[in-house]
Amino acid sequence: MKKVALAISVPIAVVVAYLGLWPVPIEPVVWNAPTEPGYVGPFAVNNKLANLKMISLGAEEGPEHIVIAKDGKLYTTVVSGNILRMNPDGSNQEVFANTGGRVLGFDFDASGKLIAADSINGLLSISPDRKITVLTNQVESDPIRYADAVVVAKNGKMYVSDASTRFAPALWGGTFEASVLDIIESSSTGRILEFDPATRTTRIVAKGLSFANGVALSQDEQTLFVNETGKYRVWKISVQASNLDVTQKNPLATVLFDNLPGYPDNLMRGLDGKIWLGLAKPRNPAADKLADKVFLRKLTLRLPRAMWPIPKSYGHVMAFTEDGKVVADLQDPSGAYPETTAVTETSDRLYVQSLHSKGLGWMPK
Repeated sequence: MKKVALAISVPIAVVVAYLGLWPVPIEPVVWNAPTEPGYVGPFAVNNKLANLKMISLGAEEGPEHIVIAKDGKLYTTVVSGNILRMNPDGSNQEVFANTGGRVLGFDFDASGKLIAADSINGLLSISPDRKITVLTNQVESDPIRYADAVVVAKNGKMYVSDASTRFAPALWGGTFEASVLDIIESSSTGRILEFDPATRTTRIVAKGLSFANGVALSQDEQTLFVNETGKYRVWKISVQASNLDVTQKNPLATVLFDNLPGYPDNLMRGLDGKIWLGLAKPRNPAADKLADKVFLRKLTLRLPRAMWPIPKSYGHVMAFTEDGKVVADLQDPSGAYPETTAVTETSDRLYVQSLHSKGLGWMPK
């Protein structure tokens, strides 16, 4: 009997020691997750995003960002590092460029250069003849570890989100893996940067964001709309802010949307003054319950990945005005089109961005 007891107790002791002591990369920070509102009010459950039409991307996947450029072509980024160019109907697809990293967001400057937020390489410029130039990959001698989204102002200044200064995709298995680590840790190290091409300088506009994500400019270009994915929020931050810590009250930074029903991702300017926002995943009650439980969040990473509190797929995009009025809400509870990160709106179509889809979803307006 002693031998049997020993044979049972030793493996149990090993498992307990592993779950309690095995090193993990996160140092969780306590925060108070707001009570999940559910899909109510302007976010009442609907099926308006279901049955999307699809444009095949062949072997490519993850059309994370979509822009119809002045040349009339549709540009999108994919997991392979390629930036694809095609006609708006998906025909004549070609690889416009490959940065050797993973571009998550991009815009075009006044000269027609594609300005890319590359999560591996920093802020890049790609000329029409496909020459790639690094504009900036550090701020105040600190590396830009996770360039995520970028918007170019009419004066040429570029505003880019550095989602996490803790978990760089290049070191932690890719963009999705690094984002999960950052959000579980919740140390709020994301920041918004400004690059001025006239002076070649980079400065911190705002910091203290829990995974700084999508960025859009107001019509007068005096305000930035910023998604804070890890805290389910959308901020309005003045472009005049400098090294502003959003965890401290300041009139230059206010919350426009709080306690959203999902994780906000990209922001895209639409037509008629609206701004489109994608919610890549719905809220997970289990994850919210762990917000103030540091040890359990560490323990989570010691479990098989299938047991991590990663939410199910649920298609959801919305549009709002600059004063925070929701003017469109499209959902697909089936999650058939995974990780809906935002919408690119044209006069006749809505193109739906996705982190992992193997096709480009769209619907007629």
